[in-house]
Amino acid sequence: MIELILATQNRDKVKELAHALEDLEVRVLSYDDVGGWPEIEETGETLEENARLKARVVSERFGKPTLADDTGLEVDALHGAPGVYSARFAGPEATYADNVAKLLKELDGVPKEKRTARFRCAIALVDPEKGTRVVEGAVAGRITTKPRGAGGFGYDPVFLCTESGRTFAEMTTAEKRGVSHRGRALDAARELLQQWYLHNH
Repeated sequence: MIELILATQNRDKVKELAHALEDLEVRVLSYDDVGGWPEIEETGETLEENARLKARVVSERFGKPTLADDTGLEVDALHGAPGVYSARFAGPEATYADNVAKLLKELDGVPKEKRTARFRCAIALVDPEKGTRVVEGAVAGRITTKPRGAGGFGYDPVFLCTESGRTFAEMTTAEKRGVSHRGRALDAARELLQQWYLHNH
């Protein structure tokens, strides 16, 4: 069985990523499972660069295949912001609620039809022998005027998915996985994992 490290300290993401890979012959290792790693500065200008950076640092440290994602919310009325700064939009120590509050404040007075946005997710898979591949997923939606729903995390309560007419926070994990940017990127990552490892056994 392949051991795959998930290069994130975000437990919500670990849960979502591990859930998506649970039927593959892959043993998912989290930050806690491997005893952690030093803080990684996300210095990339793009989601892809940040995902590569995180996966590479962790893979080199432990010598194991590593998967990392970087996800950004791109709001048209804010010229694509928060983008790569989505997790720290309201500052380096920002909570999910802080980021959502700042986003809603910046969009105050912006009419419904101009609140269009997309979530993008880049997933990098780094293997010490096979190299690096990056896959992406995206989903369109718009930003609501107030949070809706109790599930999800991050900007989920204010991201209204165009396809379903509900916010990500109003969906179950499985429903969100079916339509979300990370779900789509994960489908591509699953295919890559199967090509790299699971067809060879």
